[in-house]
Amino acid sequence: MGIIKECEGKTPKIGENTYIADNAVIVGDVKIGKNCSVWWSAVIRGDVNSIEIGDESNIQDGAVIHCTYQKAATKIGNKVSIGHKAIVHGCTVEDSALVGMGAIVMDHAVVQTGSIVAAGAVVLENTIVESGYIYAGVPAKKVKKIEGDLSQIFDRTAKNYTLYKTWFED
Repeated sequence: MGIIKECEGKTPKIGENTYIADNAVIVGDVKIGKNCSVWWSAVIRGDVNSIEIGDESNIQDGAVIHCTYQKAATKIGNKVSIGHKAIVHGCTVEDSALVGMGAIVMDHAVVQTGSIVAAGAVVLENTIVESGYIYAGVPAKKVKKIEGDLSQIFDRTAKNYTLYKTWFED
């Protein structure tokens, strides 16, 4: 189990069957659902505002989840994948969405259900990433409609990370 710290009287709440890597850091007003995974060097800092993560979501290696003091909480839905070294800050990522490796999602942005933020993209403040689309670039722009069964894409990633965490659980 990683580093889990109370801050200002608020202690993280971790759902059942959630895997926390040994050097992941979770601080303060954080709620993580069941069957999630938080990977090596990930930081979830609910010290200045609240962070909520739904069920079956994965926060991959080196990702940073934070918020803005008295202005912007962070909410991540169910079956969400936050890629390696992504930064998710004071925004909302709805259910079954993917934030790619190294992407940045800034305050008050909304990544809608069934959307993808491409690796390396920067989603500026107040941007709406529309459901069913891939957004890429700096700043992130709508680049492509996601074709086919959306649920397959997001369910597969969530299921993979649910499997991967079993390799490291005691």
